[in-house]
Amino acid sequence: MVLEGSDRELVAACQRGERDAFRALFETYKDKVYSIALRFSGDRAIAMDIAQDTFLKLFSSIRDFRGDARFETWVYRLVVNSCLDHKRRSWRLIPIADELLAVLQAPSDSLRDLLRGEMRQRVQSAVERLSPDLRMVIVLRYTEGLSYDEIAEVLGCSPGTVASRLNRAHKALERRLSYLVNQKGGGHA
Repeated sequence: MVLEGSDRELVAACQRGERDAFRALFETYKDKVYSIALRFSGDRAIAMDIAQDTFLKLFSSIRDFRGDARFETWVYRLVVNSCLDHKRRSWRLIPIADELLAVLQAPSDSLRDLLRGEMRQRVQSAVERLSPDLRMVIVLRYTEGLSYDEIAEVLGCSPGTVASRLNRAHKALERRLSYLVNQKGGGHA
């Protein structure tokens, strides 16, 4: 099994049906699951629903976990699937990121705060227009800090596919946001 110490013990206890182990796993992973769900959905209530679905899937299928991959990777896969399931059910594009691109340096006055907020909204708008597969690699790479290999494992694809998706996402965001760079020094629209 590819489990780290405490996860190995918790998973084994969960597979035996020990309630305290389920609670401990929930406490260990709830923030990570919620964070990914929130970044994908952009809505706290929807993120809570996605997190709940993820934990229901986790607890109902933990007996099937064989340990072929790290447990954390398996959890990431469950939350990604829950996000995509929600997307399929809702059929709407959802923002996922607050701060994917650092367009301005830290603001020093009210006007800069206002401009930075406006630019953040424009970045969010560009990100929400990305396809779900591109949004998800952006979330896993920049908000969760996963490596290409880890993302590939979570998404069930090759690291080359991850690199390609990130490249396509970067180019799409660059096309949609190039006007921000041009106006950064000379006012705003």
